[in-house]
Amino acid sequence: MGHSHALTGAGLWLLAAPALAVVPEIGGPAAGLAPVVYGMLSPAELVAGAVVCAGAAMLPDLDHPHSTIAQTFGPATWVLSKVVNWLSGGHRHMTHSLFFVVAAGVGAHLLADHYPIGRDIMVVLLIGLALRAVGIGVPQRTIMSAMVNIGLTAGTFLFFHSRGVGYMWLGLAVAVGCLAHVVGDCLTERGCPVLWPLKHKWLLPWNMGLKTGRRFEVKILGPVLSVVVVGLLAARLIPVM
Repeated sequence: MGHSHALTGAGLWLLAAPALAVVPEIGGPAAGLAPVVYGMLSPAELVAGAVVCAGAAMLPDLDHPHSTIAQTFGPATWVLSKVVNWLSGGHRHMTHSLFFVVAAGVGAHLLADHYPIGRDIMVVLLIGLALRAVGIGVPQRTIMSAMVNIGLTAGTFLFFHSRGVGYMWLGLAVAVGCLAHVVGDCLTERGCPVLWPLKHKWLLPWNMGLKTGRRFEVKILGPVLSVVVVGLLAARLIPVM
């Protein structure tokens, strides 16, 4: 479900960011990553990265017209979802693969590096997705939920802007978020075509896959992921405050 993907994306970013930030110190070709990760561990950028990565963890479900992402900004995202669904061949096809993870990450990096307006549009979209995924909105009121989401998204983006957040790490965050989604869906009973265009779906053996939306995910997994994300935020931020 949407909230599980978003929380997993945020948690994975909070775990991965410190390791990614020190990669340039290895030297050699890795030193070229220094501009990409610069400032990534400052408090404002760490929080922004977690939010953006949570939103990016929703992107693969853009191929499903009834998913959380398709309902986030009302008719606009619904129409986009219908287009992606048609282009990708249906739900859990191209967008649920390593190909999409890499393509989304590279595309986001190019936006961050060359097209500031496109970058900001993508960041706003990802913030909105993250807020919607964790339950921001009005139940059964699509248009009203979209308006609430737009207002909160704009406020969050302006807050990050006021704190001087840069987004050279955007490609990394998008790739990590999409990867979190693909791995998560591989743990369900349907699996994912990780090596698309090969049709073989990766999933747990012996019918161990989770059933989405059932009691375990709603009552146990969701709360556990929430605690993990809050704990990781505290662990990362308290030492530098």
